[in-house]
Amino acid sequence: MAISLQKGQKVDLTKTNPGLTKVLVGLGWDTNKYDGGHDFDLDAAVFMLGENGKVTSEKDFIFYNNLKDAAESVVHLGDNLTGEGEGDDEQVKIDLAKVPSNIHKLAFTVTIHQAAERNQNFGQVSNAFIRILNEATGEELIRYDLGEDFSIETAVVVGELYRHNGEWKFNAVGSGFQGGLAALCTSFGINI
Repeated sequence: MAISLQKGQKVDLTKTNPGLTKVLVGLGWDTNKYDGGHDFDLDAAVFMLGENGKVTSEKDFIFYNNLKDAAESVVHLGDNLTGEGEGDDEQVKIDLAKVPSNIHKLAFTVTIHQAAERNQNFGQVSNAFIRILNEATGEELIRYDLGEDFSIETAVVVGELYRHNGEWKFNAVGSGFQGGLAALCTSFGINI
């Protein structure tokens, strides 16, 4: 039975699941009725952060144009351009045992591609979620359903996996940003 979280809640991942090293992170969303004439292309990304909350290099930004880190500890399974269908819209495989020791946190984000040009924002998105599954069994371990409390934001930090006393924990963040991917990149130390 998956643990369902509220915004701001933190929960153990590896302590309560001994031996767990490989997880699949699924992110999903639906778009509300929208008649702007453009597809709604949401993109999931992972920022691999050092102790200071910043990436150590641009290679620590995992997204549709950089699908994996050098250690292959974080592997993005590809871009979904429309978000059509049920279930996960985009997925990321994480091998916790391979995450480099200088990486303290994995921040999972979703942004709207060309949000400003297309006049789109997260107020037009519903049923957004992040879930963490045991890759070996497919069992859903953690789920965080984002509320409908975004209106003008074009980027969201959905959640984060972080190291704590030798274990991995998950934090349900749900924090919105204006300025899309550029704002997130700046926040996490990437110059664009």
